[in-house]
Amino acid sequence: MKDKTIHISREFDAPRELVFEAFTQPEHIGKWWGPNGFSTTTKSMNFKVGGEWIFTMHGPDGTDYPNRVVYTEIKNSKLLKYDHFDKYKDDGRPPHFKQTITFKEANGKTKVEMNLLFPTVEKREEATEFGAVEGGNQTLARLAEFLVSEKPG
Repeated sequence: MKDKTIHISREFDAPRELVFEAFTQPEHIGKWWGPNGFSTTTKSMNFKVGGEWIFTMHGPDGTDYPNRVVYTEIKNSKLLKYDHFDKYKDDGRPPHFKQTITFKEANGKTKVEMNLLFPTVEKREEATEFGAVEGGNQTLARLAEFLVSEKPG
């Protein structure tokens, strides 16, 4: 049976708290979130369980992609879980995918593991064909650059 999950990971030369902060502060995440050539505008971020992050990813061709994240679990600097929707408003549809992000520190470095769970194998395959794996890897590469150049905190 094929898997419904996409797994993306990367190690960062930064402490876990700093990497976690880059994911949770609107003034930081907009500087690196998204694949190469994309920019991200946060409309609102209520970082708490049940809170939402409403944002738009702007593609290099001028296409806007509305997104809504609903946080389902937060363990400070260790774990983020959320449901990801491709609409700003709740229209009753299930999430596009459920995301689990873990932050593991060792020797001053942090390994981030992102697991995207899709409702079906077909939805996972659609996301893969759309470039989700490559885009995820590019997003984490942009985070690495941000951590070196910006040093949140």
